[in-house]
Amino acid sequence: MPEAPNSKDKVGMICRALRRAIIEQALEPGAKLPEDSLGERFGVSRTIARYALGQLASEGLVELRRNRIAVVVTPSWQDARDIFDIRMDLERLIVRKIAGKLSGSQIARLKAHVEAEREAHDGPNAVSIRLATEFHIMLASMTNSPVLVRYVSEIAYRCCLTLSLFSRPHSSECGISEHIAIIEALQDGDANKAMSLMHSHLDSVANRALVEPTPARGRDLLDVLAPYAEEAT
Repeated sequence: MPEAPNSKDKVGMICRALRRAIIEQALEPGAKLPEDSLGERFGVSRTIARYALGQLASEGLVELRRNRIAVVVTPSWQDARDIFDIRMDLERLIVRKIAGKLSGSQIARLKAHVEAEREAHDGPNAVSIRLATEFHIMLASMTNSPVLVRYVSEIAYRCCLTLSLFSRPHSSECGISEHIAIIEALQDGDANKAMSLMHSHLDSVANRALVEPTPARGRDLLDVLAPYAEEAT
């Protein structure tokens, strides 16, 4: 039986909710994501849940195993170092392309997002990491290049998951000030400065990581996803 016309919207809704739950550590590495449980929580068919899991697998946040078993991916620091190096080159390209070309409304959007980061400063570290990651994806979207948006989103979310699990405690204020400096360089049209700032910023972010993951908590999947499902719907 074919899915309803809005099935694509439902897949996107589930992806957004699961992505946040994974990055904010509500769902732990190795946690199973049964299609039937996801369908029950989000009020969708198993087919739509399967499509959403496939999307998250393409982003590197979910691992699809045999017999249609999906689990939250368990990243390693060794792989993460290579991913961060690739990310640095990609995001240097991003700021080079948009320096001096952003509209007033785009600059305002970036500054508003940084303000949201500042408001989350005293909250959970994983939320600050997610917001910081979304800042970089917002920059990529301003290139109007679907290819760049796709690759930056995928690699940024992978880095985000690694930081959520392994990052040493630190003040997010330094990252916020770095974002502000990048915005100012973009607004001034100084591509070289923006590229240098981006490289230094991402290098600092990568060097904050440790190799000790957060201990597992073993919570029920439906309970974990309840607030994320409610917000997404």
